[in-house]
Amino acid sequence: MLRDPKLYSYWPYQNRPKIRWKNGSKIAFWVAPNIEFYELDPPQNPMRKPWARPHPDVRGYSMRDYGNRVGHYRMMEAMDKYGVRGSVSLSVAMCQHHPEIIQACVERNWEFFSHGIYNTRYTYGMSEEQERAIIQDSFRTVREATGQTIKGWLAPALTHTERTFDLIAEAGIIYTCDLFQDDQPQPLKVRSGKLISMPYSLEVNDVICYNSYFHSPRHYADVLKRQFDTLYREGEESGTVMCIPLHAYLVGHPHRIKPFEEALAYITSHPDVWVTTAAEIAEYYYEHYYDIVLQAIEA
Repeated sequence: MLRDPKLYSYWPYQNRPKIRWKNGSKIAFWVAPNIEFYELDPPQNPMRKPWARPHPDVRGYSMRDYGNRVGHYRMMEAMDKYGVRGSVSLSVAMCQHHPEIIQACVERNWEFFSHGIYNTRYTYGMSEEQERAIIQDSFRTVREATGQTIKGWLAPALTHTERTFDLIAEAGIIYTCDLFQDDQPQPLKVRSGKLISMPYSLEVNDVICYNSYFHSPRHYADVLKRQFDTLYREGEESGTVMCIPLHAYLVGHPHRIKPFEEALAYITSHPDVWVTTAAEIAEYYYEHYYDIVLQAIEA
């Protein structure tokens, strides 16, 4: 029986090598807007249905379309106020469907990483060739639309095969957001290349907070502040990472945006906070800590 994914080593939180982020910061803070396209009538995957209701599900489609029509712009303006650049978890088909949104991100110098082609198409059951083709398509599409080379990966709808992490590392991806095991980056076990797990919290993901935990907007803002307070305090001992994953069809509604702004104001008002992107965190970690941490884990 498979009892361990064998993707990373057990590594207790205490007595790790001390991390200090850029300019001596205690915490690296990044925001991950998921800029996605949900198809009205996607192809069927035998292992998972894209919509809970029979499709075409006009209601589900239109609720998510709100983010692309309205919510993204409201969310961008809120982030602009506090100098927060996004690291975009991108359904790369958005480059063709809504290039205006992509251009708005480019103008803000936001980072793009891949969230697959569509969030309604899953990697379950794919062959190695099919999955590799999706990875290469992501590189090509984002480069053509933005000039950027993607450095990160979040699988579409968090779906994987047993080869996903090997294939993204082989392609040159340097970090993945698909694992939720830690509050610091960690080297992963892949058959070639290097790959780290980037902290990306489901606990403060607006989808989970609003749709699963049924938080009010005020409660959600309080959750973000409490998440920050603990990681900031622990960052005194060794630098931590805080990510806020967002979906504009949720956080971008009029009654939710102000509490989110207040959370950003609170976080960015503290000293020793590196407000940055996932790629910049990963690159800094590789340059300063990857080898040290790997030696500590293997000791």
